[in-house]
Amino acid sequence: MAAGVFALGAPRAELYAQPAPATAAGTLTAQPALALRSAPAAAAARRAYSAEAPATAGRPMAAAPAAAATRTIEAGGWWSLGAMLLPFLGLAAWIARTTRSAPAPAAPRPMAMAAVVADRSTLDPKKRVVVTGMGVASVFGNDVDAFYDALLEGKSGVKPITRFDVEKMPTKFAAQIENFDSDGIIPKKFARRYDDVLSYTAVASTKALQQAGLDKATNPEANEKLNKAKCGVLVGSGMGGLQTLQDGVSSNEAKGSMSPFVIPYSIANMGGSLVAIEQGFMGPNYSIATACATANYCFCESADHIRSGKAEVMVAGGSEASIVPVGLGGFVACRALSKNNEDPQGASRPWDKDRDGFVMGEGAGVLVLESLEHAQKRGATILAEYLGGAMTCDAHHVTMPREDGEGVGSCIKMALEDAQIDRDQVNYINAHATSTPLGDVAEVNAIKKVFEGNMKGIKMNGTKSMIGHCLGAAGGMEAIATIKAIQTGYVHPTLNQDNLIEEVADIDTCAGAKSELEITAGISNSFGFGGHNSVCVFGPYKP
Repeated sequence: MAAGVFALGAPRAELYAQPAPATAAGTLTAQPALALRSAPAAAAARRAYSAEAPATAGRPMAAAPAAAATRTIEAGGWWSLGAMLLPFLGLAAWIARTTRSAPAPAAPRPMAMAAVVADRSTLDPKKRVVVTGMGVASVFGNDVDAFYDALLEGKSGVKPITRFDVEKMPTKFAAQIENFDSDGIIPKKFARRYDDVLSYTAVASTKALQQAGLDKATNPEANEKLNKAKCGVLVGSGMGGLQTLQDGVSSNEAKGSMSPFVIPYSIANMGGSLVAIEQGFMGPNYSIATACATANYCFCESADHIRSGKAEVMVAGGSEASIVPVGLGGFVACRALSKNNEDPQGASRPWDKDRDGFVMGEGAGVLVLESLEHAQKRGATILAEYLGGAMTCDAHHVTMPREDGEGVGSCIKMALEDAQIDRDQVNYINAHATSTPLGDVAEVNAIKKVFEGNMKGIKMNGTKSMIGHCLGAAGGMEAIATIKAIQTGYVHPTLNQDNLIEEVADIDTCAGAKSELEITAGISNSFGFGGHNSVCVFGPYKP
């Protein structure tokens, strides 16, 4: 392919660091409020503040406004003071008049439940969102079918880390991608400069667009026909270019300088930007970083852009490449990782009593989402339908989930409402299931509350038992697993289900082997540090 933006060279301009103005620590310089003053008083206050500002920089917050107000009174006398107070006196009188006989506020009404839609063909095709392409960069390669075949086989991608020295680390294994090949999408001399998070984004996004028949290099005619102003990219990352950032810091410490690529290749939004430039997509383009919930957030937001008419096509998902010393060391410090170095492939064991933390993974999972109307007009092959999604926050703790599962439970309910389906239609759950002592139980308890303990006929599995926890990319890769399950009629197994907790005693966790299932609706859960919860609902496309 022609060397486009994926062959991006060095920035032409030199990068200079400008020192920030020195200010006293912990202080703010605030401007006086002018909104309710008369024009003469406001002008006087502005003049006074302009004269005072240099001398008051760094004062406590109230100092500068107080000084400015004093100078205003001196300049305009008591007339200026009266002009300043009149609006406030009038406001006080109005409040007194309107509150004497004001009735007590009515109690808030409960949120209305969205109607369940039995026949989706009655919905507006502009607001129905369908999946027309999928792309992956994974420990099992860059082909979606090969990726899912490995999952169906129950293959583990977890191995001892060979990328860097882990001798002093208490965790020495991960599901790392070895010998990554961009399949010619990124020219080799430029791929060497990219942080892996950018490479994974570029490959997964391009593969998804190729399947959708919209890639500029392989299907230029279809790409040219697109309304580029309504084609966007929303591929997020929880951590960004950690290796690039780490290398930059090391270089600066050793040499006193760093590469001009450090900033461009470490910021989380750059992957989506590169894809947009390569494809010519000029619609919504930004990055979301909600830790391990990132990809699902990107799906939800992308679907909203399509439903609102702001976009017709969205390239959406997540990418992560944090199996580097600072990434591994950071999660070790959080005490979040398994230390089962004797049996790395047995370390990720969702819902098992012997679980002791998650296993790091990496990669990217990207979908091409379109309005049904747009997909039908161009004769696209529809892989599945995005039925709905939701996002909530636990508002509880920076790393620990709520034990009562309130945030997760409400997120599932809201996602089903957005999808306009009843919970009885759900028969598959791709669980977040990180293999952590607290997280697994909290998620299961929330699920059982939503379904009122009736889990009969529902299969629930954990993709992370094979590919590890891919953090910001997890939701993207698990959405692909969900859609492939819808397409193939088979759900992959969950590994290491040897000694299950009692909370899942009445749930089919797909232990040990793939199982056949005709999915009516499947939910994919992703939760992240900070209490970020996200749920996406997918189903088979029915005209």
